[in-house]
Amino acid sequence: MNATASNFGDYLVFVDESGDHSLTSINPQHPVFVLAFAILKKHDYTHQVCRDLQHFKLRYWGHDEVVLHEHEIRKPRDAFSFLLLRPLRERFLGELTSMMESLPAIIVAVIIDKHAFAAHHAEAHPGGVYDYAMETGLNAVFGCLASLGQSEVRTPVIVECRGRKEDKELELTFRRYCDLTNSHDRPLPLDLVMVPKTANSAGLQIADLIARPIGLHYLRPDQPNRAFDIIKTKLHRDETGKMEGHGLLRVT
Repeated sequence: MNATASNFGDYLVFVDESGDHSLTSINPQHPVFVLAFAILKKHDYTHQVCRDLQHFKLRYWGHDEVVLHEHEIRKPRDAFSFLLLRPLRERFLGELTSMMESLPAIIVAVIIDKHAFAAHHAEAHPGGVYDYAMETGLNAVFGCLASLGQSEVRTPVIVECRGRKEDKELELTFRRYCDLTNSHDRPLPLDLVMVPKTANSAGLQIADLIARPIGLHYLRPDQPNRAFDIIKTKLHRDETGKMEGHGLLRVT
């Protein structure tokens, strides 16, 4: 749906995932799927997030065309191969940690235990893990936006393209949920924006860095997880400070 400048809201929502969608071949080492939503005020996004990420890239690559991916930071190759050198890796991770600590984002995350989903939810939700996570997350995201006074203005929800078939399915799921089947008893003013995987979007790179640490914390809650410690402080909470069911939604 097209929107006029007068009814654009103040926020952007960026979405990324960790884990695959398969219920027939579940990885025993990582049997979870996480969909992370990073909610960013447009002013903060343009004046801080994009600026800080650009400066960070310029320091380490001399240009800002590299797209940050958590996987390549964790298992360095190609443009990230310098991270195999321990002193550089420690400095890089330290600066990245500082940038994430100062990130002015509100985070909503949906964690799906795929074994539990297959046993208890799959039959009622034939669209699968991704669609269910998207619907669950959109419900919480809109609740967060409403608490910020954004319930009557349009907000873009920005995701990476996943393939022609998957993109069409997502668009149908998104519109059906926002227009007809949501729990807010009204059409939701959310606009799906799909961009290529090669897009150098600061917001999508931030969402990519967020998703995996959340899944790891669910799988190994007693293991030190500095990234999740930072993310936890940014999870959406209700007026009482509760994050469960608001910023952190577990499907188990």
